[in-house]
Parts: sequence; structure tokens; C-alpha cells
Amino acid sequence: MKDVFVGRSRELAQLTDRLDAVRERGKGIAVTLRGRRQVGKSRLVQELCDRSGLPYVYLTAFKGASSAESIRRFLADIRESSLQEAGGVEAMAAENWIGLFRTLDDLVAETPVVIVLDEVPWLAEQDETFDGALQVAWDRYLSRKPVLLCLLGSDLHMMERLTAYDRPFYGRADNMELRPLNPADTADATGLEGADAVEAHLLSGGLPGILSRWPTGMPPLEHLRGQAADPSAPLVNVPESVLLAEFPSPDTRRRALEAIGAGERTQSGISAAAEGMASGTLVPVLEQLRAVKRVIDRDDPLSTRRGKPALFRVADANLRWYLAMGREAQSHARRGRGGQAFGVIERRWSSWLGKAVEPLVRESLEMAALAGRLPWEDVEAVGGWWNRRFDPEIDLVGADRARIAKAIRFAGSVKWLEGPFDGRDLAALERSSPMIPGFESGEAGLVVVSRSGLSDRVDRDRISTAWGPQDLLDAWRE
Repeated sequence: MKDVFVGRSRELAQLTDRLDAVRERGKGIAVTLRGRRQVGKSRLVQELCDRSGLPYVYLTAFKGASSAESIRRFLADIRESSLQEAGGVEAMAAENWIGLFRTLDDLVAETPVVIVLDEVPWLAEQDETFDGALQVAWDRYLSRKPVLLCLLGSDLHMMERLTAYDRPFYGRADNMELRPLNPADTADATGLEGADAVEAHLLSGGLPGILSRWPTGMPPLEHLRGQAADPSAPLVNVPESVLLAEFPSPDTRRRALEAIGAGERTQSGISAAAEGMASGTLVPVLEQLRAVKRVIDRDDPLSTRRGKPALFRVADANLRWYLAMGREAQSHARRGRGGQAFGVIERRWSSWLGKAVEPLVRESLEMAALAGRLPWEDVEAVGGWWNRRFDPEIDLVGADRARIAKAIRFAGSVKWLEGPFDGRDLAALERSSPMIPGFESGEAGLVVVSRSGLSDRVDRDRISTAWGPQDLLDAWRE
């Protein structure tokens, strides 16, 4: 069954605009499209090709293949493509990348075409001359023809390097990043609203390959009940394939990532869970996972003073769910124990949600602040605050800038477990907030985000802003 094309109207329009420019100018435009695995890059570009009705060729690299093998595969793909049918070149041969690009150039006449190279980092990885050959071919041949050249890659760091200042292809391509679908897109794709839509987003990570198989209107736990017994269900198969592709062997990076996925947040906790990995080894591993692989995020306490410790979390929500409970549930499903698989998920679901929703709440409030939808005009960063003892740990802090703020505008609490935000919750927030460096009682406000709203006994005049699940979704709607 062909997957339904989910969301991406904005990104599809951006690519279509570039294709229209190629038609009008008769000259080439190159686009790099980077994004995490399974985020829908290939599906988006295929949709562009299908809707355009133009001749195209889609060339996909294979990890570990030699340059000669890749070129042979690409020539075979070109022979079977609509580009060959339009160009009518019978004999095809190429011994190197320049020869391959010359062959493509020979197939382009006056009719605009789309040329797609998928997983470009693997080509650059197997042959250090690829970048230079691509630049020469683009400058001398393809850019002078009506070509939309789409360069795709899942290695975000290498894709950014492809067009960096010191690389041959610098200044020759429009750079686009395809991010997961946002919570509002998830709501539209699943037919859900409110808390169900928010939780569907946390479960799916906004990945189109998961959302395209989501039954319309089905709440997350109900969907999980049906998926738990299937070890090849997209909810578990997608994050497993990402994990194996990025970390095929159980090295130090994989061990650290799995420790974070299991719930360890501090450097000391990760070290202990990762078989006592020494600090000198763990620090560069965490930095590589964050800055190069981009599978984890680092959160620092937000206040007017530098704070410690930093906390780490898995960046992708679906992978975070998989490491926390999905993988163990999958092991039961593979042994035909579907009931036990769902039991694992059901037991851990609520406590996992309580932490998993916090980064999304912060990002949603930050977007609303930048759009002028909150009472404070100068809020540009929303984070959390904690001390070394984690007593207290404040869920939300709004400030005029990130890292070390000049002014704290609000503190807040997220309550996503059962039951409304009540008087005891408010008293705890009022008692803890003044401990945040820079928080001034009477001037800074209080913000509450609650899955079940506010208790009738809460004095609402003491709260500056109260959000529910639907407000989180609305923050992402234009």
C-alpha cells in the first residue's frame, strides 16, 4: 500500500517555486535538503517529481559502495528513468563522476528536468573527489541547463559541510532543512485534537512515515494497543532502523545514548549507566551526539546566573519513546506476547509523558512569545531552572535571552498527569519561584500548563497565563 502524503505543503511549495524559476529562466538551480532519517525527505522530493509531470531521475546512494559501483548503479537507474526517455541517448558510459554528470547533461535539452541525488554524504564519504567533481559539473554543465538539482542527506553535519565556506560547492545551492512535522500538522494528520494530538506528536515524533499509517481519530494509547503485538509496526520499526543506521555497533556513543534514553539526565548518571564510562571519554561522546549526530539535546538552567548541572535528553521524541519502552515492548512482541508488550507501555506511559511533554511546552511558549501572544513583549527564551540538588526543579522559566538572561519574566509549572492544577500546585510554584536567580516576586508572572486545566478552587488572579493542550497546538498554527 502506498503511503499517504502527509503535511509538507509549505516545503512542497518552496521546492515548486524553485522549479517554476527553472522553467522561467531556463537555468539550473541546486537545492540541498537535509533532515533526520525517516523525516520524509525522499517522499517530499518524489511528490514534487510526480506532481510536476517533468522528466526526472532519482539516484540513491548505498552506504559502503565504491565509486565505481555507485556510478554503475546510477547509469542503470538513468537508463530506466523518464529522463532517458525524454533525452533519447542510447549509449551510456562513465568512468568517473565527471563522466556521469556529462551523461546527465547530454540528456537535458530545453524541457526542464529534476535530478535527485539521495544520501549525498555517502558519496562524499566513499570518494573524497566527489565534492570537487560535483562543483565542476555544476559550473560547467548542469547550471546552464533547465535543471533542478536536489541533493538530499540524513547526516546533518556532513550536509552542512557540503556547502560550507571552505568546500567546493559553497554558494551554489539553496539550503533547506526538513524538520519533523509540528504538533499542529500532527493534529491535522491524525484527526485528533487537544491532549490526544499532543501525545500523538510525542509518540510519533512528527515523522510522516508513522503518521501516514495512523488511523484517523484514534487516541495514542488505543493505537499502541493495536500496534504492540506487531514487531514490524512503524512505531517501533522506524526508530529501530534509525538507531541501527546511525549506530550499527554498540560503541561508546550508543551506550551513552541508550543511558539517556533510559532516563538518565546528568553526566554522572549517564556515566554510571554506561558501564562507568570515564568523564574524559564521556564528555566528547556527549558533544558528538549533540553537535554532530544531533540525537540528543542539552538543557542548561535558565536564569540571570550561570547554573549547573546540564541535563541531557534524546532529541527525537519517537526515538525517546522507543528507548524508554518501545524496544522492550518489541522484544515481547517478537515472542508472540502482545499482551505483555502493551503492559510494558501502559505501565510507563504516564510517567514518560510527564517528562516528554516539557520540551514541547517550552518550545510552544517560546514560539508564542516571539509571535507576541504572551503578556511579556521581550521574552525570547523559555527553559527551566534547577539547582545542584534539584530542589526545586522549575519546569518553565521565561527570559529576555537564553543561557544567562538579563531579566526573568515568568516562572511556571507543567502538570500533565491526571488531575487539574490545584491550590497545592500553585502554592509550591509560588514558594519555589523566588529561588530562581533574577526572579522578582510581584513583577515576574506565573504560567501554568495543565492537561486537565485548573481546579475550581485555584485563585486565577494569581496566575498570569494558563494553557491547556489546545493552546499548545494553537501556538503552532499560523
